[in-house]
Amino acid sequence: MIHWEAHTCLPLHPQASFAPIDRLREAGVHYVSINVGMDMNPLSQIMAVIAGYRATIAAHPESYALVASVADIEAVRARGAVAIGFDLEGAMPLLEQPDMVALYRDLGVRQIHFAYNRNNTVADGCHDVARGLTPLGRRMVEAVNAAGLLMDCSHTGRRCSLDIMAASSAPVIFSHANPLALVEHGRNITDEQIRACAATGGAVCVSGVSFFLGTHTPCADDVARHAAYVADLVGIDHVGIGLDNGFSQEGRDDTPPGGFDPGYWWPPSAGYDRAIARATYCPIETWELLPTALMKTGMSDTHIAQVMGGNMARIASQVWLTQPVASPCSF
Repeated sequence: MIHWEAHTCLPLHPQASFAPIDRLREAGVHYVSINVGMDMNPLSQIMAVIAGYRATIAAHPESYALVASVADIEAVRARGAVAIGFDLEGAMPLLEQPDMVALYRDLGVRQIHFAYNRNNTVADGCHDVARGLTPLGRRMVEAVNAAGLLMDCSHTGRRCSLDIMAASSAPVIFSHANPLALVEHGRNITDEQIRACAATGGAVCVSGVSFFLGTHTPCADDVARHAAYVADLVGIDHVGIGLDNGFSQEGRDDTPPGGFDPGYWWPPSAGYDRAIARATYCPIETWELLPTALMKTGMSDTHIAQVMGGNMARIASQVWLTQPVASPCSF
């Protein structure tokens, strides 16, 4: 069974080291979705990051491969490499142009959500005023469905996420989100959101970030507790893992240019300590400990395989189109 990491964050720098991806592979992960940009990152930075990541992948075909289908993941897994897709956090990099969605897909982006904590012209962030999905946002949902990308509602406002899930013709996911019922934080999601996600055929992938798990030293047992809550609420078919590890690397400053204000994007009033500077993460090796932790919640081996990747593989097989990703060598 495929082990599926639904969201991880390397430095947003063209020369970022892929050492954390190597560690994920060693921990038994077969597919990793790597973030390539957020609403606060200008297009110039995002394009440089995509180009740099693609160059790294192309230079090491024995270790990594960009994929466009679940069959691709299985083939990459069989030869001992790790399969990679990119994800985009926010609609601002789309420049209000629905046609940009397919362009990002052709560059390797396989999932997207529309707002990073704050409102934009497409959608609402979870730490901003509730308005709902905009008319442009509805066009963007159609573009995401047509392009065969995973529609993600992480970081999105509660009312707006419900609008997105109602508008989508394909399953919707939360690639890194946790139940509000277990930890009160604005980034966590309500039972209503979880139920709506499951109703689309999608999945909630549990985050391993300290703020959202309610502990400064998050571990596999914490992730398993949140996964079990989702499973008990909506069924085992709608749970996944997106630990959302963030990695800093010496000499790889990825601060967005142009007066970046971290207090705006991660407001202290919303439950952040020094923006995200004090966040801690489940270690990568959590992947090796998850089977035991999930078993302690009462899950069977079959259920554990679903949570660790089977559900996300099923959803991706429904959503992703079959055309190959453009070769990194040709970019």
